[in-house]
Amino acid sequence: MAQPLVSDALWTIIEPHIPVKKRRTRNPGRKPVPDRAVLAGILFVLRSGIPWEMLPQEMGCGCGMTCWRRLRDWKAAGVWDTVHHVLLNQLRRVDAIDFQRALVDSGTVRAVGGGQHTGPSPVDRRKPGSKHHILTDGQGVPIVAKTTAANRHDVTELLNLVNEVPAISGKRGAPRYRFAELYADRAYDCEADRQALRQIGTKPMIPKRRTENGSGLGKIRWAVERTISWLHQFRRLRIRYERRIDIHEAFLTIGCILICHRILERSLC
Repeated sequence: MAQPLVSDALWTIIEPHIPVKKRRTRNPGRKPVPDRAVLAGILFVLRSGIPWEMLPQEMGCGCGMTCWRRLRDWKAAGVWDTVHHVLLNQLRRVDAIDFQRALVDSGTVRAVGGGQHTGPSPVDRRKPGSKHHILTDGQGVPIVAKTTAANRHDVTELLNLVNEVPAISGKRGAPRYRFAELYADRAYDCEADRQALRQIGTKPMIPKRRTENGSGLGKIRWAVERTISWLHQFRRLRIRYERRIDIHEAFLTIGCILICHRILERSLC
């Protein structure tokens, strides 16, 4: 039997953070589609990659525009960032976050409709594309994810990713948001960034350009590449169809949420 798109465990985490919209007492109109059903429709579009207008009515999640509007409104309300942060706190509570190492990498996707944060892709014959920049812990837990144009160099986003790491609590004591070491490939070679990382107490493990291969860092960095592969298994992230960056980044954050929830469930087993 197929697993439900929105499990009870996942809905228990998300439901408290969804804003309650009050209905008018006079002429309230039709009763709105339940939030859980709408979330199922959003996840179906994320996983399958189908257009919004082709969302099956048999699922009971309303029309595609209803799901699109809720996704937009919940993104504006900060629901997805909040849920992601809550899951990171729960992962730390069960010792599932490795603060010894941070891993950084990026993946390029085609943007068929163009839009915000797109540019000529250097790996796809200059067709419009976007780039997903990901920072994970040493085990591949997605901590920060953001989108830029495909022609933006990786090194320009390194410090932005590090500075956007949230304060992760879940245990007694001060929250943690710094990693002991940071691993990246040669695309992040920049001496100024190395100095900035050392100043905040993070040891940069970044090989220099025009040096021989065989540093052995790939034995550690594979976890972030696996996480990017997990994200791009969601077909709505493998190819970008949304012209609006807020909708695409909402999908990107939801992908991180699903991965974090999967890792949390395995840690609790």
